[in-house]
Amino acid sequence: MRIAPSRSRTLRGGTAAVAAAALVALGAVPALAADPEPDLGVGTIAPVKGLQPGSSFSTPLTFLNKGTAEVPEVWVTYAVSPSLKADETYKNCTYYTITSHDEMPASNVASCKIDQPLKPGVVYGTAKPVSLKALDSAFRDDLRATIGVDEPSPGDGGASDPVPGTGDPLTLVEKGPATDADRKNHPEAYAETDVTAANTADFALTGDEQKGKVGEKVTATVKFANKGPARVQGTRGESVTTVDIRIPKGTSVVKPHGFCDAVTKTRYRCGTSQSWVDVNGGESYPFVLRIDKAVGRTTGEVSFTGQERPFDRNAENDTAQIVIDTGKHEGTAGSDGSSGSTGGSPSTGGSGSTGSTGTTGSTGTSGGSADTGGSTTGGATPQTGGNLAATGSDSTGPLIGMAAAAVAAGGGILWAVRRRSAAQGG
Repeated sequence: MRIAPSRSRTLRGGTAAVAAAALVALGAVPALAADPEPDLGVGTIAPVKGLQPGSSFSTPLTFLNKGTAEVPEVWVTYAVSPSLKADETYKNCTYYTITSHDEMPASNVASCKIDQPLKPGVVYGTAKPVSLKALDSAFRDDLRATIGVDEPSPGDGGASDPVPGTGDPLTLVEKGPATDADRKNHPEAYAETDVTAANTADFALTGDEQKGKVGEKVTATVKFANKGPARVQGTRGESVTTVDIRIPKGTSVVKPHGFCDAVTKTRYRCGTSQSWVDVNGGESYPFVLRIDKAVGRTTGEVSFTGQERPFDRNAENDTAQIVIDTGKHEGTAGSDGSSGSTGGSPSTGGSGSTGSTGTTGSTGTSGGSADTGGSTTGGATPQTGGNLAATGSDSTGPLIGMAAAAVAAGGGILWAVRRRSAAQGG
């Protein structure tokens, strides 16, 4: 409701009087010095390399109060990626799992309250190294440690119910006065490092086979799955792999999957929803295709492209096929060896030889994609989250080449808009 002008003047006058009185009161009270903000640092953590899945390891953690005042108590937190977990628990710590969110993977967390003061200018370390375990899925993992004066919160991702530890408390011991090198070695209130294990992961592709008539639409689904045993974490903000899909001849794309970019009208490159893929995780890429021409059994090749995969030692499932039975090509021989009812000129006969691509289609069948890649059979369940764009280029057609170049320039960027559209129907 709009305030009448007279009332407005009254309110302004009253407010001015109150403000003047407040200023007089503030002038009569001496200013109180604000407590200095704690300046805490975590020491650099050495990378851990060459672990065997299922083995345990330990790492020391150090901390420094870089401020000028003593800090009465602190919270020390260490978080690890999903293929690692605490091997030993402490009774002054709680343990929980933060779920994946906002393109961030899940993490296993230990949050510990240290009820002892930290003197200024003194380096502290854990009384003994923190003990962790690499799970069977360990491969490319990480460890992050933080220190602060407030109890940490799981944030927007949510977390499992905290479970208290049962062992002796986690305590800190003095290492000595901080040197200039120590101060440089504790630059921030957090530190993180890589933890790698000697492991492998089998990335697999599955194709699909559909049948229809000219003018009909069919949905062919390509599936990417990580068969393990390792969970694979890629570069943050980039697709963990890229899938190249070539559309079968005689068909055209009505609706591609939302994670896929057109390189040409008959070639697409598809990214992943996250920069990691769990064991038995992956993506499904359904394509709605229209059958434009009866050319018999026609195939499109599917393969991995882009990132190298030295961890994947099984090449037999790195390719697949989309097979579409479009109906018998007009002018080709019947299945009984007799001539087609339409006959055909010599040039049509040449097309008949093209129609023999049915043998090519049978190659796809021998590859197993027809038997295992049907859209109603098993496969990887798509992971949810933001999609990461596939990249690539092709020299076919100047306009298409320019579009592919644009895709390459934006490779690895999280496309939230596409994620939403993909989530609403792909």
